[in-house]
Amino acid sequence: MISHRPRRLRTTPAMRRLVREVRPHRAELVLPVFIHEDLAEARPIASLPGVSQHPLADVPALVERAIDAGIGGLMLFAIPSVRDARGSGAVDPDGILNRAIRAAADAIDGPPGRGIVLMADLCLDEFTDHGHCGVLAPTGDVDNDATLDIYAQMALAQARAGAHVLGLSGMMDGQVAAVRAALEAEGFTDVALLAYAAKYASAFYGPFREAVDSQLEGDRRTYQLDPANGREGLREAELDELEGADIVMVKPALPYLDVVAEVAQASRVPVAAYHVSGEYAQIEAAAAHGWIDRRAAHLEALTSMRRAGADIIVTYAALELAAWLEDM
Repeated sequence: MISHRPRRLRTTPAMRRLVREVRPHRAELVLPVFIHEDLAEARPIASLPGVSQHPLADVPALVERAIDAGIGGLMLFAIPSVRDARGSGAVDPDGILNRAIRAAADAIDGPPGRGIVLMADLCLDEFTDHGHCGVLAPTGDVDNDATLDIYAQMALAQARAGAHVLGLSGMMDGQVAAVRAALEAEGFTDVALLAYAAKYASAFYGPFREAVDSQLEGDRRTYQLDPANGREGLREAELDELEGADIVMVKPALPYLDVVAEVAQASRVPVAAYHVSGEYAQIEAAAAHGWIDRRAAHLEALTSMRRAGADIIVTYAALELAAWLEDM
């Protein structure tokens, strides 16, 4: 009689390590960074413990810290002093986001082997006085095609500033094709596009909206995905890949691991998952009350995203996760 005892492979830490199926690595992590035009020193974000808005002067030090941690990338977001209906600061070469990109690119340039990828958020929501991800038509709805024209200008401004990857997070139809065409026409053939392909109209974005001082009233349900729709997320990812996306993303991550898994199975390009502000804040809040083990919970969340098939994880815990992974 053969004894089937799967527990034999769980008996010791060494055995569990030997047979582990998923091994997250710090090079797969991307850290979101918030740069505020009006700040002279870092300001903590109350709903995101351990995360701050930073002045432009902090950018070189933030880059150095990320490089020292060995993570794969930085994703820059910016909060401007002035907003308007068209998000003009997003395309201004001297706008805060483009200045932050230049500062980060300058800090990354250096001795060979300084391997980190500079990503920039390509969306209008931080720059518009109404908080939507695009310009508004007279009806008050987001004008998809007019927004694409601005996205193309924004892409060129970010590419000229030195971004390696543009994060297309606005969920406009045709945004990848429009931005790719603009970049190709200007010779920016090496700039990669990260498409927020399956970005859901989620309740988990609340702390992020504090982080970027969002002006949004209402919601974005006319262009972000309905949380009930899994197949639609897969279709969006397929369309973005066909339009020229180099990486596709599912956002949020944990409530949509089924979508992450389906996209990863179908995709021919790398798949990213964004462990969003509300997901991060839940862990932090529960840990602060002593209800869960903070380190174990962040590592488990990371492992679940990798197990579902994500190749890249955007997370506010990137620096600490990188240190913890080195200790495992």
